[in-house]
Amino acid sequence: MNETNRTGTDASRPSSGGVKRLLDDLRQARVLVIHPQDEEGEALIRQLRRIGCDVRAAWPVPAALPANVDTVFVLIDQGRAEDVLWRGEMDGPTVIAILDYESPTSLKALVDWNAHGVVTKPVRASGILSSLVLARYQRGYQDRLLSKVRKLEETLKARREIERASKVLMRLKGISDHEAYQLLRTQATSRRVPIAEVAASVIAAAAAFEDFGLTGRAGDE
Repeated sequence: MNETNRTGTDASRPSSGGVKRLLDDLRQARVLVIHPQDEEGEALIRQLRRIGCDVRAAWPVPAALPANVDTVFVLIDQGRAEDVLWRGEMDGPTVIAILDYESPTSLKALVDWNAHGVVTKPVRASGILSSLVLARYQRGYQDRLLSKVRKLEETLKARREIERASKVLMRLKGISDHEAYQLLRTQATSRRVPIAEVAASVIAAAAAFEDFGLTGRAGDE
C-alpha cells in the first residue's frame, strides 16, 4: 500500500512541480543522434523533436562532439568504442546506446561506451521518452555521487595536512596536539582562510627550513 503525506496525496508519486521540472529539463536537452540516415534514424529524431529536444544528427561516430551536446543516442559500432575519446570524459554527455541485438559482445560494448541507457532495435517511439528520462536521471545521479567523492577526498587530504602541520608545530614549539590545532585554527580565523591552507603553509615552511638544515622533518606522512 502506498504511503500518503499529510495532504492525502500519494507520497511515492512525483508532484506536479516535479513533473514540470522533468519536462522542462527534457525540452532543454541538446541531443545528438548518431545513426545512419535511414527510416529508424529518422523515426528517432522525429520522436525526440516531439518531446521538445533540440536534435542534431551525425554518422558515422564523430571524433569530437558538437558544442553544447549533453545527450547522445548512438548506434554502437562494436569495433570503435576505444577510438571515441569523448565517451569516457567525466563531463561528457549522457550516452544512450542503440543495440541491433543482445549478445555477450554487445553487452561488453555497453560497458565500453559507459552507456547510461539502452534502446534496442527496431527503434519504436513508445520507448524513447522513458529511456531518455532514466538515462539523464542516472547521469545526474552519477555526477552527484562523483561530486561527493571529490569533496570527501578533499576533506581527507585537508585532515592529513592538518595532522602533519600539527606535528610540525608540536615538535618546534613543544606544545600539545590540541594546542597545535588551536594555533592553526587561530591563524586561519585571523587570515580568513581555510585551516587546511594554513596547514599547507606550515608544512611548506618547515620543508624549506629542512632544505637549509635548520629543522627536522616537515611532519610524518
